[in-house]
Amino acid sequence: MTTMTYGRNLKKVFRNKLGIEPHDIVITSLDEQFINKALDLVEKNISKTDYTVEELSRDLGMSRTLLYKKILSITGKPPLEFIRSIRLKRAAQLLLKSQLHVSEIAFEVGFNDPKYFRKHFKNEFGVLPSRYSEKFKSKQ
Repeated sequence: MTTMTYGRNLKKVFRNKLGIEPHDIVITSLDEQFINKALDLVEKNISKTDYTVEELSRDLGMSRTLLYKKILSITGKPPLEFIRSIRLKRAAQLLLKSQLHVSEIAFEVGFNDPKYFRKHFKNEFGVLPSRYSEKFKSKQ
């Protein structure tokens, strides 16, 4: 038996016996990873009324211009609307699950003016925050 034949036979034995299989592979797109990181940052800073697009871009390690282009291309919203939308969606959750008043929820999610909060909440959900839980509960 030549060394080459012996090597081939050895390879066949190991190939058949070892059954090497890769672990489950989780593939996450770069855009998904980016948005998840941006979401985490906004949620971490949700009660800070002064958490701005500039701070988000700095926390993500990119220029404001690049952040604008990237978030707009992925979500269809500019960064300011992206941050506001996350705040408003958290407010909607709080309206349904907490006993806080609308103005308390506004401050909790980073709005320092309850009137401004009400205006944007109505634009996002089509109803004032004080009526949101009634509307949601009537659909169940």
